[in-house]
Amino acid sequence: MKKLILLISFLAILISPVLAGEKEEVQATVRAKVDEVLNHLANKALDKKQKGEKIIATINPVFDFDRMAKLSLGKTGWVQMNEKQRTEFLSLFVKRLQESYLEKLDLYTDEKVSIDAVDQPEENRINVVTNLVSKDDKKEMIYKFYKNGPKWMVYDVEILGVSIVATYRSQFAGILKTGTVEDLLQKLRTSAFEVPTA
Repeated sequence: MKKLILLISFLAILISPVLAGEKEEVQATVRAKVDEVLNHLANKALDKKQKGEKIIATINPVFDFDRMAKLSLGKTGWVQMNEKQRTEFLSLFVKRLQESYLEKLDLYTDEKVSIDAVDQPEENRINVVTNLVSKDDKKEMIYKFYKNGPKWMVYDVEILGVSIVATYRSQFAGILKTGTVEDLLQKLRTSAFEVPTA
């Protein structure tokens, strides 16, 4: 028993620096991306379209939009789709999510973003807690990362305690409960789904 406890303690000592390093890496990534987005927003030499293009190019490498789409649809919805429908769904979902993200940024004035905590609930999951801080208010956003090979990528964002993925999943499930996959695709083609807003 003592040998087992010693072995576990030894492994914990070996693993801890690795986990700490990964948490620091993810935190640094969030800080760098947030600063880059804020710099684009503040750049008066760019028009709205140019800012949007630069912001999407900034966040694309760390957001796994395809995974977010699949999680939002859920296994039941995914298996109902054929290959052509899946391809269109992924394309439409990513487009809507990016548009919604840019729309929320239009509301930005001069708030600051603080990174207040980084926790690792599972070995391959890291949550970065940030706050959008204005003169009179503070709004919490949690970026949820998972390990995709050697990279850490965002698979969900919680805004004021509400998960973007869970919100979409509820909406999609409601449509598929009374309608068809084609009904869902048609709604995505013609109207934006609301997501939580800070």
